[in-house]
Amino acid sequence: MTLADSPPSKRRLLVTGARGFVGSILTRAIFGGDDADRYELVDFTDPLTGKSVDLRDAVAVDQVIAAGRPDIVIHLAGIAAPREARSQPEQAWAVNVMGTFHLAQAVLTHVPKARFVWAGSSEAYGAAFNRSPSPVAETAALEPMSPYGATKAAADILLRQLAHEGLDVVAFRPFNHTGAGQSPAYVVPAFAQQIARIEAGLQEPVLRVGNLEAWRDFLDVRDVVAAYWNAASRDSIRAGEAYNLSRGAPIQIGAILEMLTGLARVPVKIEIDPARYVANDIAIASGNPDKVFNDLGWSATIPFEETLAGVLDYCRTLI
Repeated sequence: MTLADSPPSKRRLLVTGARGFVGSILTRAIFGGDDADRYELVDFTDPLTGKSVDLRDAVAVDQVIAAGRPDIVIHLAGIAAPREARSQPEQAWAVNVMGTFHLAQAVLTHVPKARFVWAGSSEAYGAAFNRSPSPVAETAALEPMSPYGATKAAADILLRQLAHEGLDVVAFRPFNHTGAGQSPAYVVPAFAQQIARIEAGLQEPVLRVGNLEAWRDFLDVRDVVAAYWNAASRDSIRAGEAYNLSRGAPIQIGAILEMLTGLARVPVKIEIDPARYVANDIAIASGNPDKVFNDLGWSATIPFEETLAGVLDYCRTLI
């Protein structure tokens, strides 16, 4: 075989948080699809110890990037649950902000031409939602109201500043997303898990819930993953751009509960549990998806009813 006839080398992909909820779905989508032969996965492990890299360890992060030399970095790892960030704010700042800084600096040092895709959060907008009568655009101020939102806002600003230093970064601000395999620490699988237990006779036919009044912009995790991969594999995106991932059509949490109980195989009674009830600082949180559609051609395609059915069926398999 001549050099001209040899197959092109595979592009090297590093996904932080590859074993997490979103990361595992992303890697399955890539390596179970048509792109599998074009990419190889770089393990986010210390080349000296073989252990998973702690983002707080700047030296270890630098070593894994220097050794792995990825062409694409999709940064999903971090403290992802708002309640965990609230209970451990110091750790949330260390991981979500400084960990992101360590990773971005290592990429700039060793593979400055690598595409860096980052999963931020709509929580960064915070109080901006309360002043917007319509879905917020990316031009809205970042005014976080929670420790989690603050860490995501800080990392968002950090990465867009590093774009001016040469980092080829695309920052996403995904709104609520769910799917099969998500932790019951989140609202949709929390409801679905209780329904599955009730159906199996493991819980009395009472579904205990918290505040159902909030309106949120929900997506299927598979649509979110498609946006990340779109940005990772497309060369024509200007560095430093930020994009909402949303439908622009919020749904009330109570309506989601009604949809899920409508899928239940047995009658279910709803009961407000004071221990689960948390007042809403933000009544409606919704994002305008026009920019991501115009620039990337992305829009949410999976009906939310299908998403809910998938979450409930997954919870049933666990019982």
